[in-house]
Amino acid sequence: MAQSGDAYIVVTLSHSGGSPLKKRSPLTIKQLLFMAALLVGFIALTLFLFTYKKDEKRFSNITSRLFAEEMEASTLSMHYTIAFPAEFGICDYAPVLPVYSAGGALKGQAAVENALSALRSIRQERLKPSDAWLCKLLIRYLENSLSLGSFLYYSEPLSPSSGMQSQLPILLAEYTFRNRRDVEDYLSLLDQTDEYFASLLVYEQEKAQAGLLMPASSLKSVRKQCDEILTADSLEAGSHFLQTTFRERLQLLRNAELINDREMQKYLDTNDRLLKTVLLPAYTALGDGLLLLEDESVPLTGLAATPQGREYYEALLISETGSQRTVPEIQELLTAQFSAEYDAVRELLEKHPGLMQRYSEGDSAAFPLSDAEQILADLQGRMKGSFPPVPGESASVAVKAVSPSLENYCAPAFYLTAPLDDTTHNVIYINGKKTPTGLEFYTTLAHEGYPGHLYQNVYGNRRSLEQQRPARELLWYGGYLEGWALYCEFISHDYASALLQERNQSLEAALVQVEKHNRSLQLCLYALLDTMIHYEGASLQQITRVLQEFGIEEQSTATSIYTYIAQEPCNYLKYYLGYLEVMSLRDQARELWGEEYTDYQFHCFYLDNGPADFLSLKEQLTELKQ
Repeated sequence: MAQSGDAYIVVTLSHSGGSPLKKRSPLTIKQLLFMAALLVGFIALTLFLFTYKKDEKRFSNITSRLFAEEMEASTLSMHYTIAFPAEFGICDYAPVLPVYSAGGALKGQAAVENALSALRSIRQERLKPSDAWLCKLLIRYLENSLSLGSFLYYSEPLSPSSGMQSQLPILLAEYTFRNRRDVEDYLSLLDQTDEYFASLLVYEQEKAQAGLLMPASSLKSVRKQCDEILTADSLEAGSHFLQTTFRERLQLLRNAELINDREMQKYLDTNDRLLKTVLLPAYTALGDGLLLLEDESVPLTGLAATPQGREYYEALLISETGSQRTVPEIQELLTAQFSAEYDAVRELLEKHPGLMQRYSEGDSAAFPLSDAEQILADLQGRMKGSFPPVPGESASVAVKAVSPSLENYCAPAFYLTAPLDDTTHNVIYINGKKTPTGLEFYTTLAHEGYPGHLYQNVYGNRRSLEQQRPARELLWYGGYLEGWALYCEFISHDYASALLQERNQSLEAALVQVEKHNRSLQLCLYALLDTMIHYEGASLQQITRVLQEFGIEEQSTATSIYTYIAQEPCNYLKYYLGYLEVMSLRDQARELWGEEYTDYQFHCFYLDNGPADFLSLKEQLTELKQ
């Protein structure tokens, strides 16, 4: 019997004195053609599926490589992103604190272009939906990164308000020690701080040559921080927070018997030596170098006063907020929201006689809850039914006091973002020196904890692990994160009102609503000022006149507001425009889903599809409805 492909041709054998023996009935030409067509179809299907698998495999390889390269490029970033690098295939990395160089910046741009080219070659329609979504987000994210990268000297890593001279020590102080390797990585990073600060000084020198130097007042503020954050006296006394927090973290490893007494002492000695011989001289050299750059003729202005400042501001807006709206559109949106908030306050005051006096005098009853754990429990109870539960095991949260030596450099409260693969235990830090009280404490914990940053981070990380795409961690949109946290903060005002109503404190409940709209008014105003300063080129005098129209008469207050916004472009917009985009997205969901809409369903959509820019989220919302 002969065999050709998958079709069998029957050979008839004759036997003397008998009938022919047939293995199978002979196939007709029609049957053979049909089977040939099946064969061609099978081959085509196989090639089709192979092509699909090829795109999926290429996407997996590209994103895995992107993630690994990003993690290996900065050990500090990696440590705050993943707790156990080996579980992500990152084993033989060298601890590195990336330093700036003009050549390095150009290489970085080239790397982004290469990554974009690779991602654009992927046929998204041949990926599974979650991968196609991630591919789309990565392309848009990298495109904007490429756009920002063309404005080489417009960013400010040494901003007086949030520069690395003040942020790096806090990141080092909060660097978690889970094992011996973490300690050794930490010490290696500490040993590189001199090169890191030296590279930032080079960047500032190049900025000066490009005509984009910080004003002398800002440089003086940074120099003062360099002088005060780390001092020889505090190091000699062993009281600096980089000494005390280091000992505390080591003690936890010692208690767990992961290191012994001899190792602990060796690490303590090494830390002290590096602080005195590397980091302290690094601060001194940075301060001295900035002193030489000070130029009293350089004014404090917004980005609009610089050659390409408006174009940079537009790119920065997308990066920081995730919103694709033009500045005029943003201003129109903010103006309309300001009017709506003002009307809401007026309506409340008209509805509740006597509320104005209570509000103006600050005369309100003590808020019923003051304990952090109690407040977080109340918030978690009230959010049930409106927010999805986090996947997997329950996540715990510990409320801890900031080390006294860190109080001057920390916010009133903050959530230390848990790594992708270690979200079971979470910490919210309370600054004893700046702790908010009463209603403000309640809403702050909602912003930082539930249903704000902590909840969003744990939920998002666990969903990311389920999809097995850690490259999602490369996406960062401040508007998506801070917009959500502010959205939750305003929801917590409603929770607080309900709590007071339950206690028959109706006037206090109404007062909470006034506070809610007043805070919204303030943030909206500051966001508008941001666009005026950085896009329209408004001066201090112009901003002073605007603030006077809203009852802010003190020149020192106006100067402080102008200075902060000038030094931190897009910061208020990151919060408030992000919040308005969340609200706009919610309105769109209500319109599309009609009677099927619920807050629970919307929150699931928002959390499941982020982090993302708002244009992509709106497109995704429309596509899911179709």
